[in-house]
Amino acid sequence: MITIIDEERGEVVVKDGEAETRHSLASAEGFAAASKAWLRATWDSKYVYSFAWMGRPVIQLPEDMIRLQEVIYTLKPDVLVETGVAHGGSLIFYASLFEAMGKGRVIGIDIEIRPHNRAAIEAHSMKKRIELIEGSSTAPETLDQVKALIKPGEKVLVVLDSNHTRDHVLDELKLYGELIEVGSYVVATDGIMAQVKGGPRTGDDWDWNNPQRAVHDFVAQDKRFIVEEPAFPFNEGTVTERVTYWPDAFVKRIA
Repeated sequence: MITIIDEERGEVVVKDGEAETRHSLASAEGFAAASKAWLRATWDSKYVYSFAWMGRPVIQLPEDMIRLQEVIYTLKPDVLVETGVAHGGSLIFYASLFEAMGKGRVIGIDIEIRPHNRAAIEAHSMKKRIELIEGSSTAPETLDQVKALIKPGEKVLVVLDSNHTRDHVLDELKLYGELIEVGSYVVATDGIMAQVKGGPRTGDDWDWNNPQRAVHDFVAQDKRFIVEEPAFPFNEGTVTERVTYWPDAFVKRIA
C-alpha cells in the first residue's frame, strides 16, 4: 500500500498494487487514508512517547484520551479500573477528571509497579483518588482485591492496557466484563498492533495476536456484549472515523 498526500492538489492518492484511488483531502475518505498513513508514522517515530499529563508521562495518542474523557463525563462512573500502570500518567488523567467532576476514583493494576513510578504517583496531588494494586490482572487474588474496593451499586468502567496478547486480553475481558453494568464499557486499548505490523518494535504475529482480535473473539462468545463506538457528541466536519490506536476497543455490555 502506497499513500501519497498531495497538498498542492488537495488530495490523497492510494495505490494498492495496480489499483489507484484518489480522494479529496476534505472528504471523509481522504481524511481516513491520510490518517492511516499518519498513524503508521506516529508508531515508527514513537510520537505517543512525547506527552504527559500533570507531570506524568502518558503513552497514549491524545485523540484517544480526549475521546475517552467524553465517555467518562457522559457515563460518570464511580470507579475506573485500569490494568497497566507504567508511569501512571493515565491514572493521573482519569483522577483529574474525577476531581473536576467531584466524584469517582481510579484503581490501577500492574504486575510490577516500579518503585520510582509508585513514589511519583503516591506523591501526586491526585493520589487521593487512586488505589494501586500490584499483581497480575488475571490472577484470582488480584481480582479479589479489585472487587473489595468496589462498593455495591457502584458504576464501573474498565480500561485494559497491560499485556496486549490476544489470550491475555481475552481473559481480562471475561473477568472484568463481569464488573460492569449494562451500558458501561470495557475498553481494550492498542488494537492498532495489526495495522502497524512490519514497523519498528512489532512482532511477526501481530496481525492476529492483539487486543482487537481478542475483542472480536470475546463478543462472538458472549452475547451480553457488543463492540460499539461511542457516538460523536460534536462533529461539524466530514470525519466519520476516529484517528485512533484503539480500533474496536469499546466493548459495551448490553445485557
